[in-house]
Amino acid sequence: MSSYGQILLCFGLMFCFYLPCCVKSDELQILLNLTSALNESNTNVLDSWEATSSVCSFNGITCNAQGFVKEIELSHQNLLGVLPLDSVCQLKYLDKLSLGFNLLYGEITEELGNCLKLQYLDLGNNFFTGSFPDISSLSNLQYLYLNGSRFSGTFPWKSLDNTTNLAVLSIGDNPFDRMEFPDQILKLKKLYWLYMANCSIEGKIPPAIGNLTELIELELQYNFLSGEIPAEIGKLHKLWQLELYNNELTGKLPVGLRNLTKLEFFDASANNLEGDISEVRYLTNLISLQLFENKFSGEVPPELGEFKKLVNLSLYTNLLTGPLPQKLGSWAEFNYIDVSENFLTGPIPPDMCKKGTMRAVLMLQNKFSGKIPATYASCTTLKRFRVSNNSLTGIVPARIWGLPEVDIIDVAYNQLEGPITADIKNAKQMGILSAEYNRFSGELPEEISEAKSLVRIELNDNQFSGKIPHGIGELKRLSNLNLQNNRLSGSIPDSLGSCASISNINMADNVLSSKIPSSLGSLPTLNSLNLSGNQLSGKIPESLSLLKLNLVDLSYNRLTGPIPNSFSIEAYNGSFTGNPGLCSPTIRHFKQCQPDSAKSKDTHTLIVWFTLGAAVLLVSLGCFLYVRRKEKDNSLSLKEESWNIKSFHVLTFTEYEILDSVKQENLIGKGGSGNVYKVTLPNGVELAVKHIRKSHRKSLSTSPVFSKSAGKEKEFDMEVQTLSSIRHVNVVKLYCSITSEDSCLVVYEYLRNGSL
Repeated sequence: MSSYGQILLCFGLMFCFYLPCCVKSDELQILLNLTSALNESNTNVLDSWEATSSVCSFNGITCNAQGFVKEIELSHQNLLGVLPLDSVCQLKYLDKLSLGFNLLYGEITEELGNCLKLQYLDLGNNFFTGSFPDISSLSNLQYLYLNGSRFSGTFPWKSLDNTTNLAVLSIGDNPFDRMEFPDQILKLKKLYWLYMANCSIEGKIPPAIGNLTELIELELQYNFLSGEIPAEIGKLHKLWQLELYNNELTGKLPVGLRNLTKLEFFDASANNLEGDISEVRYLTNLISLQLFENKFSGEVPPELGEFKKLVNLSLYTNLLTGPLPQKLGSWAEFNYIDVSENFLTGPIPPDMCKKGTMRAVLMLQNKFSGKIPATYASCTTLKRFRVSNNSLTGIVPARIWGLPEVDIIDVAYNQLEGPITADIKNAKQMGILSAEYNRFSGELPEEISEAKSLVRIELNDNQFSGKIPHGIGELKRLSNLNLQNNRLSGSIPDSLGSCASISNINMADNVLSSKIPSSLGSLPTLNSLNLSGNQLSGKIPESLSLLKLNLVDLSYNRLTGPIPNSFSIEAYNGSFTGNPGLCSPTIRHFKQCQPDSAKSKDTHTLIVWFTLGAAVLLVSLGCFLYVRRKEKDNSLSLKEESWNIKSFHVLTFTEYEILDSVKQENLIGKGGSGNVYKVTLPNGVELAVKHIRKSHRKSLSTSPVFSKSAGKEKEFDMEVQTLSSIRHVNVVKLYCSITSEDSCLVVYEYLRNGSL
């Protein structure tokens, strides 16, 4: 060999030994660049990525036999930043890039196409923006996870023509542009996992979906798919999960569905499907069957009672008839059943909680009959027991009232009877007790006060008797108490005033007696109080006048004494009728209140002298104020006048809130009868206020409110008299009038784009 050849051989050998060192040095720099791009991440997973270490020792890095980076696995690591794909895709041997479930953002650039050896790409569940780039060059790709990463625009479906080895395609939960089911997917014959939920697919499910015979998972929920479910779907014999819910599918369940004998999870709920559900009787491996909110009719297949794996069944809001299989749910660890809002009949299956795992029995609004099975009294895992609006009879098993985990017991609108037992003390989690419109009887147990989570007690329209439990005031979360139309007697417990969260009390049409507790006036959120149709006596507590009640009804009792002034408005008309002993100086049809004849002569004399002294003092004060007013300049404001308010509805504002808003910037109209102002209260309610000047006073102010005075007292009186006596949907509501010596204000509801 010549000396020249020897030199070339020497250089060649040096190059071969030097090249791996250069490449590995480049890989180190690439990974260090990645750490710099993600330096804001709240994680310690990158702490081992140091320049003095081998890249193969970095956390999340796997190298091949030659020491080159093969995999980057950094999913679920709380990584934050923009992914530098221009750098990462220079890793020549990289075949796996897994960055799912992080906080990555920004765009995925076209440099992704330089990762030519990629077989596994997971960018799912991040916060990217923009569209996903063309990946036609990634012909080796087998697993593609992009779900839930906020990609938008049009997905590059044509790229999939070159990714025929794809086994997993997960691109759901991204706001892509709407388009029909892509043909490219139908060519991916190796596909076994297809997740395209919530990604704006519309049109029909193509029959060619049946060619993807390797599929075990098919999820197309939350799209805009329409038409019928193709019969060809029955060719997917390996299918384990089929999710079609929340689309616009129509027609019947296809006959081919019976071939999916390996199917364990089937959900076609919230569509417009119809016909019977007999096809599901062949799907004996079902664990969960969800067909709610459709138009299915016919009977529930009796074979469902023999399904050994079934734990979830939701068929609510359909048109189903007939009985439920009596062995339903008895084989597996049954979780819940919801067959509400159908026309189902017959008894409740008794063994759905046989394994002690059931959480919800939801069977309301059907035609079920018979007794509530005693087996559910020992179902301690039960959280919701709702069987209202049926034709159930008999006594509720005692321990059902005290199930330790239950948060709703709803047995209303049946023909159930018997008592509510003391077991209720064990229902520490119960928030709603709904048993109205039944035939329950006996006394309410004192132990109900130990169910401290109660928010709503609805026991009206039954045959309960005896006293209201004294300890009811212990229920600090109670919001609604409905006990009307029973046979309750005795007094209203004073402790009820301790239920600080209560907003509605209805005890009408019982035989309650004694006085109304004054403690009710301390309930800050009470909105409605109905004690009508009882035998209550004594005076109406003045404390009730402190409340802002939208409804108060104390009619048809034995109350005596004066009606508090705050209730002497037309909004409470009828609230006190049927109480001959009540009196009022302002409400028609009630006698005038007389002074107390039991007062002693000395007391009467003292009152007379006090009145005379007060009169002299007031006259003197009036003269003084008159002189002072004459000396003032022309700057008297509305708030310095003395006002009288006459209300015609329950008011949630004061006259001062109105007076503060009658100013030039709120002026919205002028007319011969006065100015009109728009008033916006702090709570957002809008009112219209008309200001009318009386004619006998000269203008004393330069305020725009008094810039034009007109004698309109007669018109004011006529308007108030007319509107206060009318209740009609097409007549503006008059809330109140506010008058002083010199001015008249009329407060109406405010009508947008309207005219008084």
